[in-house]
Amino acid sequence: MFCVPHITCKMQHQKKMIRCLLFISLLIHSTLGKISAVAPPSQKWLTLNGNQPLVIARGGFSGLFPESSSFANQMAQSLSLQGTALFCNLQLTKDGIGICLSDIRLDNSTNMALVHPKGQKTYDVNGKQVHGWFALDYTIDQLFNNASLTQGILSRPSLFDLQSPISTIEDVTGIKPAQFWLNVQYDSFYNQHKHSPTSFVEKAMRLMVINYLSSPEIGFLKSMNGKVNKAKTKLIFQVFTADEIEPTTNQKYGSLLQDLASIKSFASGILVPKEYIWPVKANKYLGDAPTSLVSDAHKQGLEVYASGFANDLLGSYNYSYDPTNEYLQFVDNSEFSVDGVLTDFSPTASEAIGCFANNKNVSKPVKGKALIITKNGASGIYPGCTDLAYQQAVDDGADIIDCSVQMSKDGVAFCSDTADLIGDTTAMTTFISRSLTVPEIQSKAGVFSFDLTWSEIQTLKPQIASVYQDFQRNPAYKNAGKFTTLPEFLELAKAKAVSGVLINIQNAAYLASKKGLDIVGAVNTALSNATFDKQSTQQVLIQSDDTSVLSKFKNVPTYKRVLLIEEKIGDAPKQLVEEIKKYADAVAITRSSIIQINDFFTTAMTNVVAEFQKANISVYVYVLRNEYITLAFDYFSDPIMEIATFVDGVGVDGIITEYPGTASKYIRSPCTNTDKPQYNILPAQAGSLLSLVPPEVQPPAAAPLPPLEASDVVDPPLPPVAKDTAAATPDPATPTVAPSSAPANVTSVCLSLVSIVVLALFMGY
Repeated sequence: MFCVPHITCKMQHQKKMIRCLLFISLLIHSTLGKISAVAPPSQKWLTLNGNQPLVIARGGFSGLFPESSSFANQMAQSLSLQGTALFCNLQLTKDGIGICLSDIRLDNSTNMALVHPKGQKTYDVNGKQVHGWFALDYTIDQLFNNASLTQGILSRPSLFDLQSPISTIEDVTGIKPAQFWLNVQYDSFYNQHKHSPTSFVEKAMRLMVINYLSSPEIGFLKSMNGKVNKAKTKLIFQVFTADEIEPTTNQKYGSLLQDLASIKSFASGILVPKEYIWPVKANKYLGDAPTSLVSDAHKQGLEVYASGFANDLLGSYNYSYDPTNEYLQFVDNSEFSVDGVLTDFSPTASEAIGCFANNKNVSKPVKGKALIITKNGASGIYPGCTDLAYQQAVDDGADIIDCSVQMSKDGVAFCSDTADLIGDTTAMTTFISRSLTVPEIQSKAGVFSFDLTWSEIQTLKPQIASVYQDFQRNPAYKNAGKFTTLPEFLELAKAKAVSGVLINIQNAAYLASKKGLDIVGAVNTALSNATFDKQSTQQVLIQSDDTSVLSKFKNVPTYKRVLLIEEKIGDAPKQLVEEIKKYADAVAITRSSIIQINDFFTTAMTNVVAEFQKANISVYVYVLRNEYITLAFDYFSDPIMEIATFVDGVGVDGIITEYPGTASKYIRSPCTNTDKPQYNILPAQAGSLLSLVPPEVQPPAAAPLPPLEASDVVDPPLPPVAKDTAAATPDPATPTVAPSSAPANVTSVCLSLVSIVVLALFMGY
C-alpha cells in the first residue's frame, strides 16, 4: 500500500535540508569568505569560444550524496565554481511528471524494490530487454511518499541513503542553479509508452530556464531544433561508446562521429566519454597522444564536453591517483581544452580549473606555508628511496627530501624505508632463506639489511610499495631506479639545491648492541663530509623515535631535531610537551592524532597540534597519500582536500607525503596565495559531514585515543657499539631494552592481508 500524505513527507524532508544548509554554512564560515565571487580570469582558454571550461555536476554532488538528491544539488551549487551547471537525467512518471534519475530503472538509485517488491517488470528499451522497477509504472505521489534515494556506488557513503525523496525537475531548478542541463536519454522508449519528452520539455521551457538540452537520440534533437531559442538553450548530442547503436539512425556512435558536419546541422556540441579524447591503453596508461576529436569538432564549430569523471574510479596510472591531474589533461594542454566536464565531484573539477590550470611554472617555496617533506622521495610514483624517486620529488617541488637510513652488514649507510627489505626490494625471492624474526624491530619475519653486505643488497632491485593490491602504483616502473647511499643522497640534495633534508634514524640501540653498527656515527660522518654541519643554507632535520638518538645531535645548532611519535594520541599533556622540548624542535605525528576518523568519517579534531605549537614545537603530519581509499569521506575522495585541511584548517608546519607533487600543486596554487582567489578550496570541518546523518544511523562512537605518555617519550641511553657481531650475541639472562615507540608497519606487496585490515590500517595513519 502507498501512503498519500505528500505535505507531511515534504515537511520531514525540509527538516533534513536544514541540516544540509547548516553544514554548508559551517564550511563557508571556515574561510574568510564563501566560494569566491571573483569573476573568472581573462586568460584565453583553448575552448571553442575561449571561455573557461564549464563544470557540469552530474546529479549534483553525486560522488558523496545520492544522485540528484537535494543534498547533492545544494552541495554542488555551494561548493563549485560560479556558473556550474546542474545535470539532470530526465525520467517520466506514470502521470507525466519529470524526475531526475540517471537510470531508467528505479532499483539502482532508490529503495523501490524493498517498498514494492512485486513491482518488477521487463521492458524493451532500445532493443534490449531490461528488468527492474520503472518510474513509468508509478505516479509522482507514489514515488515521493514511498521511495527514497540511495547511493548507487558501493564505495561511496551509504549513511545518506533514505534521507531524501526523488527530485522533480522543479525541485532542481527551484534552488536557482547558475545553469541547468537537462538530458533526455530515452525519448523513443517513452514515446512507445505514450509519453512525449518533446512535449514535456516544451512545457518546461515556458516555466524554467534550460541552458543545455542533450540527448543520445538524433530524432529528439531534430524535433527540438525549431522549438528552442538557440540563444538561450544549446542542443548537445550525447555520444555513447563506439559500438553502441543510436536509435534513430541505427548506426554506431563511433561511425556517427566521423561526420561532425552532419552533427553540426542539429546540435551545437557533443557530450562524449572522455576515452574518445584521451584513450587509455589496456595497461592503464594513456595513449601516446590525444585523438583529434576536439580539434576536429572545434573546426566545425561544435563544442566538446567530456563525461565520465569521478574521483573514486581507478583511472590511468599517469594521474598518480590525483583526480585534478586528469581534469588538467583535458583542459590545460598545449593543443586544446574541452568546453566542459561532466563529473560526480564538481568541487574537484572546480579546483582543477579555477586553481591549478595555467599554473605550471610556479615552483618556488611559498614563505610561511607548511613544508612539503617527502616520505622516501616521491614514493607514490617510483620505488621509494631510489634516485628516480628523489629526482621526481625535486621536480615536483618538495622542500625537504628524506632518507631513512639503514645499515648493511659491512657498515654502508643507505636509504630505505625500513630495515626489512621485503617490502621495498626483491629480497623476498632472492634471500628468502636468510629471513628471520627480530622481535626488537618487528613481530613478523623479514630479510634485514644488517644481515646482508652492501654488494648483496646491490644485487636486488627496488620495488614500489602500494597501499592496497587493487591500487597499484606506476607498475611500468615497479622495479626502476637504483639504491642510494647516504653520501649519494646528500650530494644529490646539494646539487639540486633543495631547501633541506630529513635524516630518519631507526633501530640505533639494536644496531649498536647486537650488530656492532654505529648508525648515529655514520650519519654524523656523512653530514660532516658533505659540510651540512658547517652551513645554514639548507635545513637539516634529524628525525628519530628515540630521544637518546636526538640527544646525540644537540651540539649542532643548525640541525633541527624531530621526534617521531608513532602512537596514536588524543592529547599532549603540558608536562610531557616540555619534556619533549629538551630533545626536539619538532614532532612528527600521525593523521589520526590530529583528526580522528570513525568508519571513514572525520569525527573530531584534537588539541595536539595547538599544544605542541604553544610550546614552540613544530608539528609535521604523516603520511599523506593520494589513493582515495586512504581518505575520509569528508575529503571528497580528493587528496587536495586533505592537504588543505591539515595546512590551512589545522595549521600544521609540514606535511610528510609520498606524493609531493600533489602537495606542491596546492601550496603553490594562486588560490592559496591571493586574497581574492577565483575558487576557495575549503578545509574539511571534522565531524560536520557526519552531522548530516541522523543520530540513529550514525556508527557507534569510537573509543577516545589515549594521551601521550612518558613511556612514549623518554628512552634509555644508547648502548655502546659492540666491537664485533660475535660480541653482540645477546646474553639470555640480559633483557633487551626496546625503543619507546612501536615498530613501524611495513607495507609488503608480497604479503596477503585481509581487505578490511588494510583499510583500517591506512585510515588510522
